[in-house]
Amino acid sequence: MAALEVCGDATRAEAAAAYHKVARRYLGVPVPLIEDMARLWREACTLEERIALARGLWASDIHEAKIAAAKLLTQARMRPDDAAWELICDWVDGFDAWAIADHAASAGARRLSADPARLDRVEGWLGAENMWTRRAALVMTLPFTKQNHPTPAEAAARARVLEWCVRLAPERDWFIQKAIGWWLRELSKHDPEAVANWLAAHGETLKAFARKEASKRLG
Repeated sequence: MAALEVCGDATRAEAAAAYHKVARRYLGVPVPLIEDMARLWREACTLEERIALARGLWASDIHEAKIAAAKLLTQARMRPDDAAWELICDWVDGFDAWAIADHAASAGARRLSADPARLDRVEGWLGAENMWTRRAALVMTLPFTKQNHPTPAEAAARARVLEWCVRLAPERDWFIQKAIGWWLRELSKHDPEAVANWLAAHGETLKAFARKEASKRLG
């Protein structure tokens, strides 16, 4: 916290508070600097220490500290990773702003990629009362859109999330619609046929801007 505090900027903090519109403390530390700090902390800590540090930073409810917590756990290879996954899942119900949610989802995405069986748990978020929790199910599964030649497990995950998009598409919330458009747009870079078929069957359930986003890369 001392390192974050000393790097704060009051003007930037005021602008961040106005932008994110969530009542919590803002320090005004830019994300690239937070990433540099988190990288140093990851190198200096054991995995157990890192998880404890991430837990404490998140619990502070300071904007930049929450981002730092997520960055501490954003790592492709982590063994064992069950404790990190559980901590990220503990955070999901409390998501309340896109930046914090997306940084934490990026950390969770690495853990999902490491063990796609965890999608069973993520599917349960689709029925959550908190919109940000429902949205996290899409943002956290974005890595499954990236493969030109998916493995059977990756292809199954991709098909599963496309069904989640069907389920969420009737929701009118902008952030849900944006997440669906984002997910489909990313998939269209590697499997345009799947996205074209989805839009043909379900495109009318999306708002116009989300359909446009989803079809942006289609010919």
